Amino acid sequence: MPDIDIDFLDREKILSKLDHIRARRDQTHHNSGIYVQAIPSDPVTNLAGVDYKQAEQRGYFKIDFLNVGIYKGVKNEAHLIELMETEPLWELLLQDEFTDLLFHLNGHGDIIRKTPPTSVEQLAAVLAMIRPAKRHLIGKTWTEIMMEVWQKPENDEYYFKKPHAIAYAMAVVVQMNLICESISYEFG
Repeated sequence: MPDIDIDFLDREKILSKLDHIRARRDQTHHNSGIYVQAIPSDPVTNLAGVDYKQAEQRGYFKIDFLNVGIYKGVKNEAHLIELMETEPLWELLLQDEFTDLLFHLNGHGDIIRKTPPTSVEQLAAVLAMIRPAKRHLIGKTWTEIMMEVWQKPENDEYYFKKPHAIAYAMAVVVQMNLICESISYEFG
């Protein structure tokens, strides 16, 4: 079953306008998952009647609506496209003070320094290597990494699929460029 994540500055704004049922993880709510089709649910809590894994096995389709605060500085769609298309200053990723500000990379400066990225695809691979299933690739050459990083692991260890990693890498690029833009405005 495909996995769809949609990023929002404030997911509650859209959820307040959308008829949905919250996904369940074990005995509590899933942090981001919702169903927009009819699924057995508790009418009081608006929580799905079964865990999201069981729901998937029964053919229900969960969508993750994610709060992503990095979009706060984005002025409009044109500004977002400009931030996405601007080549970031990749060398900033070698500084813990900078990487600690970044979505999904904070606290992982040691991994980045062992295999510093210079493209969105390499940054996506670094994001994948932070996950347990691909940690063994840290420090290998980019050729070795790219040959294996997107292969599904044989065990059930947590890993990033390429589409997720590329999307998160683009979000990091946007955030990097927003930080640099704000510094430029502050001192420019």
